[in-house]
Amino acid sequence: MKSSLPGWITAIALIIGLAWTGFLARGHLAGKSSVIDRFETVLLDLRITIKGERTAPEEITIIAIDDRTVSKAGQYPLSRNRLADLIGKIRDAGAKTLAVDILLSGGPENSDIVPLANSLGSIPAVIAAAGLVDETRSSVSAVPVISKVLLPASEIGETASIGLANIVTDSGGTPRHIPLLFLTETGLQPSFSLKAMELFLTAVPNVTETGIRLGDRVQELDMGWHLALNYYGPRGTITTVSAERLLEGERIDLENRIAVLGVTATAVGDRFGTPFDPVLPGVEVQATGIANLLDGSALSRNENTRLADSAAAFAVTLIGLAAVAFLPLAPASIIYLAMLAGWVAITFFLFGQGQWLSGALPFAASLPPVIALIVTRQIFDRFQSNRLMQAQEALSRFQSPRLAKRVAEDPGFLMVPKEQDAAMLFVDLSGYTTLSEQLGPARTRDFLKSFHTIVVDVANKTGGIVLDFMGDGAMLGFGIPETSENDPANAALCAFLLHNGIGVWLSETGMSTRISRVRVGAHYGQVVLSRLGHDRQQQITTTGDCVNVASRLLEVAKDLDASVVISKDLLDATSFVSDDTVIPPRIETVTIRGRQQELQVGLWRSDECPTTSIENGNVPLPLVFSQARSDNVLPRKS
Repeated sequence: MKSSLPGWITAIALIIGLAWTGFLARGHLAGKSSVIDRFETVLLDLRITIKGERTAPEEITIIAIDDRTVSKAGQYPLSRNRLADLIGKIRDAGAKTLAVDILLSGGPENSDIVPLANSLGSIPAVIAAAGLVDETRSSVSAVPVISKVLLPASEIGETASIGLANIVTDSGGTPRHIPLLFLTETGLQPSFSLKAMELFLTAVPNVTETGIRLGDRVQELDMGWHLALNYYGPRGTITTVSAERLLEGERIDLENRIAVLGVTATAVGDRFGTPFDPVLPGVEVQATGIANLLDGSALSRNENTRLADSAAAFAVTLIGLAAVAFLPLAPASIIYLAMLAGWVAITFFLFGQGQWLSGALPFAASLPPVIALIVTRQIFDRFQSNRLMQAQEALSRFQSPRLAKRVAEDPGFLMVPKEQDAAMLFVDLSGYTTLSEQLGPARTRDFLKSFHTIVVDVANKTGGIVLDFMGDGAMLGFGIPETSENDPANAALCAFLLHNGIGVWLSETGMSTRISRVRVGAHYGQVVLSRLGHDRQQQITTTGDCVNVASRLLEVAKDLDASVVISKDLLDATSFVSDDTVIPPRIETVTIRGRQQELQVGLWRSDECPTTSIENGNVPLPLVFSQARSDNVLPRKS
């Protein structure tokens, strides 16, 4: 398939488009954040919303230091003794593991830290720590690099495990990932959620190349061992119990569960916006990460999914550019938009299976180059259209406008000769030779120009085309280049319109005394349309017996003192002779010069022609104007 654009423009567009896509894909494969992520978060939130809420695993319960707890205590933060009492209640309720999402740092007075440390030591527990990420070093490392760690009090660190509670948010502040490993000065350290899982499973998770082995399964992770969060719903979706209920002695069943202790009280602690909830407490974000590890429902986003994203971006860009370059813009645009819509549908479907494919990357990769090529194509097509129009206009000065248009649209038109039925008509002026001698070259040219103008006007109004001018004569065709059932009737109408129109013009210009007669001959039959001439100079012509006969009918008109001669073949083709139509004054069987077979013709002298004209439309039956076509086109009788 040949491009409608020059090859060099198509090649440059493909190179630039693929280079742009490669640039974006490289950053995507490396896990670098970019402007694309802003659009991706919108599509991701839409997918999460459509998928709806999910049931969180029963093995996890949030113990919330909520407004009720703070109000009862009369202060925040809770005293360490009260916090120690709460942890004891959690242990007594049967919790298997405790994850404390509170930074229990030391202070000037640590006298009450010992009871808290002892209480934490009575249950497998992990305490949250916060790390300061070194962005410059993290950009070249597989895992976040921590330059400084804010640790709990040393007494607590001796009785409980410590996990870094850092999370990764997108540009809108929504937590999307939890790093499970951090690089600190003392080596790799686990995250808060990973350490909680280790205590709950009573087994150390093994780090694999692409994920974390938890017991008998491997949790696949995103780059840098980041867990892609898959939210369950708004706040409270994960089972949540007020801490005050435990402190008041209410029996809460936490048997063999992970209890995540954190703050949900108003205006206290971290708050994050999520697809389900504009203000989700930080403890619920950490609990979501732990729950994802528990039930294995974290979003699957890894090297393979990123490769699939990149492959889709290259495919959409390449096919989109090729469609714009090689197809008309309307179907090309439909194909391109269908690919984008198809990719979005794929991302939504696979999201239901837990796969996080990038909906934004193929858009960002393909839109700029495809839109740029569409604009270039429109500019180029407009330029080509203008050139084609100019060429067609110039060509129409030498060929019939209809033939010129056909050749301009299809340069290969009639490279192979074509046989078809057509009506041929010849017209000439008797006495022209003497007149031209009297007028001289300049006035003769003006005379012929007026004559030819009438011929062209009548031909256009009756659906014919002028194939050739021959001084004081012209050759017209009906059914060229495309045939119609009205061609014979249109030719018959044209014969009388030409005779009458030229006669009126001669009278008005005073030339009727010098031009003795207008002769018209018309015949219907098979012709051959073809190109004649040299490879570099050709003309479209009509040949065949029909053409020769129509031409010879002018001689018949001269010999039989007639002005209009129409063959019976043409009359029969128009159903011209019938009970309710004008009958030719004479029907003769004549011999055509150079032809063995005789021919029946209808003959009209000048004063016998129907008095019809283009100007007044005064046409006797059956030469009525067709309402279905031009107002001056004779209809075919049924």
